[in-house]
Amino acid sequence: MTVTAVSGLIDAVSYLGLGHVFTANMTGNVVIIGFAAAGVPGFSVLGSLVSLAAFLVGAGAAGRLGTVLGRTSPNRLRCVLLLETVLLATATTVAFVASHALHALIALIALAMGLRNGTVRKLAVPDVTTTVLTLTLTGLASDSTLAGGTNPRAGRRLASVLAMLAGAFGGALLVQHTGLGWPLLASTFGTAAAVLAVPRGPSAG
Repeated sequence: MTVTAVSGLIDAVSYLGLGHVFTANMTGNVVIIGFAAAGVPGFSVLGSLVSLAAFLVGAGAAGRLGTVLGRTSPNRLRCVLLLETVLLATATTVAFVASHALHALIALIALAMGLRNGTVRKLAVPDVTTTVLTLTLTGLASDSTLAGGTNPRAGRRLASVLAMLAGAFGGALLVQHTGLGWPLLASTFGTAAAVLAVPRGPSAG
């Protein structure tokens, strides 16, 4: 759930600090591009396009890494989270020394999120998407006892929602009161902690 909380932090940074752009939630960017194309003020076509492009590159790289490395799930996830940590650390450095470089920050963060999403999709852990909650919330409601279901994985689903909420809340506070560098630093440390938490598996698969 740590990486889900990091996603909340990341979207707080990107949406509140990088010109109303999402770097983890690509559905939001598609909608924002539509808003901007319609002439709604306060939204950037360029920023959202940069985010989409970097995210797609990251997701494609995740697929390629999974094929080329041929690693087992834990080792593949650890490798990608380590790359994400490096990218977020780079973004943190840029935020502290050149916070006006918005498109560079967008590209670095979206690339990291694309790497993670591409890997999580390949691993296909039920109800663990780490960056979007639409399907999680849908499952929570449609599989509930009120809907005639049995509440499968309800605890995991609810934990994901709360983790994202906590990350967004903390990220919003940090962006408002400290700027972009500190929430990105928190995201970097959160991802690094997730690397350490991934169980070790065989080195080849």
